[in-house]
Order: sequence, then C-alpha cells, then structure tokens
Amino acid sequence: MPISDCEVSDPRIRRTRLLLHGALRDLLQKKRFDEISVQDITEAATVNRATFYDHYTDKFALMDAMVAGGFHRLLQERKVTYDGTCASAASAIILAACDYVLEMHSNGAACQRQSAFEPLSEAAITSAMRRVLLEGMPKADLASGLSPEMLATTASWAIYGAVKAWYADPARLPAEAIVPRILQLIVPILLSAGPVPATG
Repeated sequence: MPISDCEVSDPRIRRTRLLLHGALRDLLQKKRFDEISVQDITEAATVNRATFYDHYTDKFALMDAMVAGGFHRLLQERKVTYDGTCASAASAIILAACDYVLEMHSNGAACQRQSAFEPLSEAAITSAMRRVLLEGMPKADLASGLSPEMLATTASWAIYGAVKAWYADPARLPAEAIVPRILQLIVPILLSAGPVPATG
C-alpha cells in the first residue's frame, strides 16, 4: 500500500478502499476474523483479488487500515490536533479514544466473536494516536534525551492502556469524567518532549 488511507486523495482509490472496508465490516458481523478470507472480502466488495492486492497486502493490513481510518475520521470530524504547546491538548485525543472504543464495542455479540482481532485494533488505534501526537512534538533534540517517536509511542500506548482499563471497569465513569484522570498520567510523558534547555 503506497500511502495510508487517511492520505488518499484520488477518489477512485478512496472509493475502492471504502468498498473493501465496508465489506470487511459487514463480514465481521457474521463471521470471526480468522474465518474471513480475502476471497470473502473481494466477493462482498464486488472487486477482484488483484484489485484487493493493489491496495492491501493481506486481510490484516485491511483491518489495520479500517480501524485506523475510522479513528482518524473521528479525529478529523472533531478537528483534533496536538500542537505540542500544551500537554492538556491531549484531552481531545483521550476523549476520542474513549468514544471510539465504546463505538467499537457497541455490538456486543459481534465483539465477542472478534476477540482475535483485538491486538490488531489496539495497534491501529495506538498508531493513529502516535501519528497525531508526533505531529505536535518538537523535531529537535528533546530534554529527555529520547526521540520524539519513542515519546509519542509511549504516550499513545499509555492512553490506550488507560482507556482500555476504563472500558473494562464495571463501574465505568462517563468518558468526560475519566479524561482528566488519564491526562494526569500522560502529561509527564508529553512534557518530557520539551526542547533541550539552552546552556549558556
């Protein structure tokens, strides 16, 4: 796949990928992910296998693109960005992650069948958050001595881990109430992305 789904501008490519996403989403309502073949996906999307492989290397890449694309769309609809000037700006990312996890699990029966793709969805969501966080981090040397990539990856997995624990809690608070608590965990990570202080 030459460019990520969230960067596709060609309407034909976008249309084909949306057909494939929709086909996989529909199939997931009826079958477990490990029971779905590329042939099943192409038949449901009414495209041929060669077209599928022009866009994705396998069904795992399609799943990753579908989940990450859905999360990116949610971030775009809410105009969520992270510019690095204020760590609390990550609140919108945390709230979006809470809402997306709730949305993903809204169909209980289908979700129970799909426990096998949980690691795939985790990786796709954290990758999308990492990308947004990385855009706002300084590109120069950081005070922590760590790379921006490492900090963005750490923060995205910390956010997702906290959101996942929040979702699993039977006494789950509303998302708006948990965001400030998760933010307290994340702010120290994001603040370590500050530039190296000048020595004089």
